[in-house]
Amino acid sequence: MLNGLWLGFFIVAAVSALAQWLIGGNAGIFAAMVESIFAMAKLSVEVMVLLFGTLTLWLGFLRIAEKAGIVDWLAKALGPLFLRLMPEVPAGHPAIGLITLNFAANGLGLDNAATPIGLKAMRALQDLNPSPTIASNAQILFLVLNASSLTLLPVTIFMYRAQQGAPDPTLVFLPILLATSASTLMGLLSVAFMQRLRLWDPVVLAYLIPGALVLGGFMALLATLSATALAGLSSVLGNLTLFGLIMLFLVVGALRKVKVYEAFVEGAKEGFDVAKSLLPYLVAMLCAVGVLRASGALDFGLDGIRHLVQWAGLDTRFVDALPTAMVKPFSGSAARAMLIETMKTSGVDSFPALVAATIQGSTETTFYVLAVYFGAVGIQRARHAVGCALLAELAGVVAAIGVCYWFFG
Repeated sequence: MLNGLWLGFFIVAAVSALAQWLIGGNAGIFAAMVESIFAMAKLSVEVMVLLFGTLTLWLGFLRIAEKAGIVDWLAKALGPLFLRLMPEVPAGHPAIGLITLNFAANGLGLDNAATPIGLKAMRALQDLNPSPTIASNAQILFLVLNASSLTLLPVTIFMYRAQQGAPDPTLVFLPILLATSASTLMGLLSVAFMQRLRLWDPVVLAYLIPGALVLGGFMALLATLSATALAGLSSVLGNLTLFGLIMLFLVVGALRKVKVYEAFVEGAKEGFDVAKSLLPYLVAMLCAVGVLRASGALDFGLDGIRHLVQWAGLDTRFVDALPTAMVKPFSGSAARAMLIETMKTSGVDSFPALVAATIQGSTETTFYVLAVYFGAVGIQRARHAVGCALLAELAGVVAAIGVCYWFFG
């Protein structure tokens, strides 16, 4: 899938460039494409340097949380809920702790770190699967919630914005939080409908209703604020949450007699190993996207969508953010490349860049997650996993666009 997508970028760019040369007489298009390849290769290394630091930092703190028992506490706290949503998973099964740790990594925006943990969780669920080639209900729910991108603290998005020179990298904190809540809720509801899960169970309601009330009250409060106040609040809460979480891990770790420095270094080493494997993918996708943009093909496609949106009488400012949304179900690295390219082309705090950042933070690589997670355990029949995951993806994109108009429009 990724092979076809990547090759397709170059083929479309080549066709577009030939058309501009032979029909439009633009012989300089090829020089622009070659220049774009080298520029994007350089940008890949610059982004990678900061990504090394980000992943190393957060996996270090996550290891402290593990050793301090925070992850185990979360697993116990969420145990009754998982027993209702995944009734085939026995209480205290290792899969619950792994699922919790995976959600914690996703919640921190560490999607690259969450993947190896998620694979361990999927293997643990496969041990309970009576049909080795058919996805179980528990596996489908786990995959769809993963694909819904439950991101509470999108640190990698902050990192990309910081690398591109954003004066306030956390500006998109609240928009991403609201959009990812919409995608996760849609994912949960769609799976619950297909699996006939009893969401009205008293225990499930005891978890969901307080969360829904807090989110609803929070949105009601946000509705009373101006756009300037919303942006300011998003910045304050983003930075406060980020630093507060760090202090929570350190304080709890110290109280539990964890050697926090040694634990941090242990986790940071893992972060370094995860990060160093990403550079080839980042170079490959950024160069492909750069060629696509330089050839004029991307602008041509967006102009077509823009005319349709204009014909419908809608605002067209979000259209430049759509490349991120269109490739995200297939490839996280391609979507990351599209996001960075949009920031460079339109400006890091432009409306399209803010929408693209929110989409990137509130959606997931549905087909990639499906292929990797199910492929790792030999699942051949995904049942309703694809439909539910794509529905969650769509909800995240629509919510991201709507929330950005609310905050920044």
